[in-house]
Amino acid sequence: EVEKLKFPKPIMRTSELIKMGFPGELLRRAYGDKNQKFATKLDPMKPNSPIIYDTEGLWIWWQKQIELQAKTMQRR
Repeated sequence: EVEKLKFPKPIMRTSELIKMGFPGELLRRAYGDKNQKFATKLDPMKPNSPIIYDTEGLWIWWQKQIELQAKTMQRR
């Protein structure tokens, strides 16, 4: 089990997560994942509205991505 990352807030914007060191590409992939339930636009009616993330959900999604990658690498 990986030690849980400490997020400063339970809900964070993309820009805040990037400042913490998260790659923007990873966050875009997380937001675009059709099965995710932790990221949404602040105002879904506005195309340029900031994306906000439930950091608990983001952490769980991220761990699942790592597990999938490890399983894929084992099959090779």
